[in-house]
Amino acid sequence: MSAFYQQAKFLQSASSVNTLPPEFGNEVAFAGRSNSGKSSTLNKLCQQKSLARTSKTPGRTQLINFFGLPGDKFLVDLPGYGYAKVPEKVKIQWQQFIEIYLTQRSPLAGLVIMMDIRRPMLENDMNMLDWANSRNLPVHVVLNKSDKLKHGQAKSALLKTQQQLKQINPIYTVQIFSALKGVGVDELKKKLNIWFENEPDCQ
Repeated sequence: MSAFYQQAKFLQSASSVNTLPPEFGNEVAFAGRSNSGKSSTLNKLCQQKSLARTSKTPGRTQLINFFGLPGDKFLVDLPGYGYAKVPEKVKIQWQQFIEIYLTQRSPLAGLVIMMDIRRPMLENDMNMLDWANSRNLPVHVVLNKSDKLKHGQAKSALLKTQQQLKQINPIYTVQIFSALKGVGVDELKKKLNIWFENEPDCQ
């Protein structure tokens, strides 16, 4: 299992509760604002250029996308939030769908919340954290686009976010990441391995 995450394969998309795949195994979901670099992070994690689709127009994807890994483990890409230029009716339906997934999905082992390190902990991010906390769902925050800041600025953003997360739930964790440079990939894998209950040498 030395190339565990590289074996990720697109499984299916879901547009409603009725189209979600059967509940089994372990799932880790990725959430975040539509411009947080969620798809790029999944591609970097799995070392595949086009596993998750990236878009020049954030917020267009309204599907929950499932990617299969060996051993009945799954990465789940949730629709981006907070930026989408879609009709209000569609946005409400979309939010309800995500809410049902987060609160009722039994295989869900953890939630990765992607944030732009230059603008972390915005209102939508806080709402997502509150949802996760109400479900007692483990959360790992990924501060992406660290290549946009100097080292000291990135470290400062990390420490500030750590302090804010402690006020919500002391078990929540956070890291610096750069999908562009590959910074933080190993740290993210270690967190996912814990949630997936993988062996320590899984990469």
